[in-house]
Amino acid sequence: MAMKAPRIHVATELAAGGDIVLPEGAARHVARVLRLGPGASVTVFDGRGNEAEAVLSETGRKRVVARVERVVAGRGESPLAVHLGQAISKGDRMDYAIQKAVELGVAEITPLYTEHGDVRLKGEREARKLAHWQAVAASACEQCGRATLPPVHPPRSVAEWLAERGEPLRLVLHPGTPGVLDRRDAPARAALLIGPEGGLSSAEVDAAADAGFASLTLGPRILRTETAPVVALSLLQDRFGDL
Repeated sequence: MAMKAPRIHVATELAAGGDIVLPEGAARHVARVLRLGPGASVTVFDGRGNEAEAVLSETGRKRVVARVERVVAGRGESPLAVHLGQAISKGDRMDYAIQKAVELGVAEITPLYTEHGDVRLKGEREARKLAHWQAVAASACEQCGRATLPPVHPPRSVAEWLAERGEPLRLVLHPGTPGVLDRRDAPARAALLIGPEGGLSSAEVDAAADAGFASLTLGPRILRTETAPVVALSLLQDRFGDL
């Protein structure tokens, strides 16, 4: 059985006949882990919706080069663009939330500082964390077949994020009135706010309500902060998207 061509995210414009030097991590994976040599097929995508069939032309220790054969429009984008505001959680919980949100078709992610959240990042630590989260999103795209890389924006406060929201459907995960998803029209854009392990403060919940957010209840059990986006995005994609 032929092995499926690996998918690799590259920050390069894709043009048929052009050569692409693969980024270091991908190059190492292709040449040393998968042990692919010249002539092997790979798929590369630019994160902006284009993807290409390519063939390795050089697999040295220092660099791996692929020649683009054919550029095609990528697939895998949902008709519903959800902007997820996710309270920052510790360690791999946040990685999990980002990875699964990308698999479930999220359009944008903003990590949020919240009153009850216990993660505070500054300066270089914040920049390093952001780069790490963007890499998590890119590898989730490689795995799930999306050719568009959803941006992970720099972290900000809940108040700043709420002030910018204009999506026609705005939801905050909070025990509320059932039936907030019962609508005849399918919105093209939605915003989803998910609090930290300790929950959003009452001031944050009020601020969300003032910003036009309806409370979305997800059943009688309390979901962990990294499980909540999976369930909420699944519901939204099922109702208004492409699940």
